[in-house]
Amino acid sequence: MADPKALILALTGATATGKTAAALALADRLPVSIISMDSAMVYRGLDIGTAKPSAQVLAAYPHALIDIRDPAEPYSAADFVRDADAAIASALAAGRIPLLVGGTMLYLRAFREGLAPMPSADPEIRAGIAEDAKRLGWEVLHQELERVDPAAARGIHPHNTVRIERALEVYRQTGRPMSEFWAQAKSQPARMRHQARLREFALMPASRAELHQRIAQRVDQMLDAGLIEEVGRLHQRGDLHLSLPAIRAVGYRQVWEHLEGHSDFAQMRERIIFATRQLAKRQLTWLRGWSVEELPWAQAQHTAQTLARAAAAAG
Repeated sequence: MADPKALILALTGATATGKTAAALALADRLPVSIISMDSAMVYRGLDIGTAKPSAQVLAAYPHALIDIRDPAEPYSAADFVRDADAAIASALAAGRIPLLVGGTMLYLRAFREGLAPMPSADPEIRAGIAEDAKRLGWEVLHQELERVDPAAARGIHPHNTVRIERALEVYRQTGRPMSEFWAQAKSQPARMRHQARLREFALMPASRAELHQRIAQRVDQMLDAGLIEEVGRLHQRGDLHLSLPAIRAVGYRQVWEHLEGHSDFAQMRERIIFATRQLAKRQLTWLRGWSVEELPWAQAQHTAQTLARAAAAAG
């Protein structure tokens, strides 16, 4: 049974809704330990395009699970659960409140529900899937996934190439559908692993139009801040490529393709905005199917007050 006094908070939401600002404001009110729940912020050198907090902010408000991987090294949901579990155990032992913050819904689901032991990545199988995708297209591979693992396919968007690849990799490696592993994980939810309650909150935009406006403004701010130069430095390394999760991240893929001559500046900008909108749409669709407590899109201080009251009530 979960410890009635132990509490874990999770703050998620669509991209560009102010999650980081709300987390910092909450850290001024409560003894929280912030744990990033962002699949791109784990990578060193991916700063501008991920809206990673500055070095000054991180010095004042330490975040776990930021800058822990080189872009050449993939980072999985299983990696996140393992690392988040360690950070949360440390925070709880110190008498602090772990606060997961980020918009990677797959990470939150994996953390909340747990993960059964999964086969490790197989470079040869992944190379075969990448070749199939290049030859046939990801739509055909998603259709293959529908045949071999319909339960997983229903929960994976046809454009989410990372998850399609992983689900097919697991099936080709083990002969078992990914959904079977998910079912096994249900007996290891976060509340059991940590003997603590998990309260989940989601920042929701006031309107789709306002969210789109914020996304466009954010993209322009990133481009003005040097996103192209940042991706250029990654491109010049010579050991990175578009099949890596880090380089496929929204913004990075589009700039990478621009640097390779596949688009002009205006086309690149529009492609980043479109990809970010699609990401936000997937995030909102996912959230509407979850039992999370929705918070109105508000100023960081107002959101922090709501979270602080919820934490106090839970305690």
